[in-house]
Amino acid sequence: MATTVHESPRVKTPRKGDHSGWRGFRHLAPADGNLRAVKDVPVDPSQTAIWVAIGAITMSFAALTSALVVREGAGMDWQHIALPPILFFNTLMLLASSATLEITRRQIANCQAIGTPSTAPIKWLFATLGLGLLFVAGQFTAWLQLKAEGLYLATNPNSSFFYVFTGVHAVHVLGGLAGLIYVMSKLRRSILRRSTFAATAQYWHFIGLLWLYLLCLLWIKL
Repeated sequence: MATTVHESPRVKTPRKGDHSGWRGFRHLAPADGNLRAVKDVPVDPSQTAIWVAIGAITMSFAALTSALVVREGAGMDWQHIALPPILFFNTLMLLASSATLEITRRQIANCQAIGTPSTAPIKWLFATLGLGLLFVAGQFTAWLQLKAEGLYLATNPNSSFFYVFTGVHAVHVLGGLAGLIYVMSKLRRSILRRSTFAATAQYWHFIGLLWLYLLCLLWIKL
């Protein structure tokens, strides 16, 4: 009985310079040969930095909150104090600044959509900056009001935590104001990157939410 031997199929190896075997993938590369156009776009450094900063700030205030709770139950010298009423005015200023910053974002998006420059975003940025400065000034006024009542940093644990919480938060607000000034300078020269503005806005809104948390914490605990 004859045995039939089947010949193994031959695989055609493309010769050098012959791209006929790769026709299905020719559209993956740009026509001009620039391979950078098909590479993955890396994460913007400003976005990474802002999330790292938000994480670090959150952890620091979580530690301060833990210290407050522990200190409240550790001794008999915990004396409640009345919060300065101006803190509620300061809260309105900070919330309003977040609103004006959101209006700025929409104005910038509209300018990019129609392709024409506008002075409206700059005006709203100035409004945001002014409201932020009013918040800082209001916090300073609150410290003066406590001082007039004879409550200093070392008077009692309650006043100590008030000065620490509001002082550290005010420092971060000043950092946000510096970021807004940087954004304004870039916008004036028409070289503002969308990612830079987004990172600054995220930080500013986070500072506003953080203040709402601190105000509730101080109202309940102090």
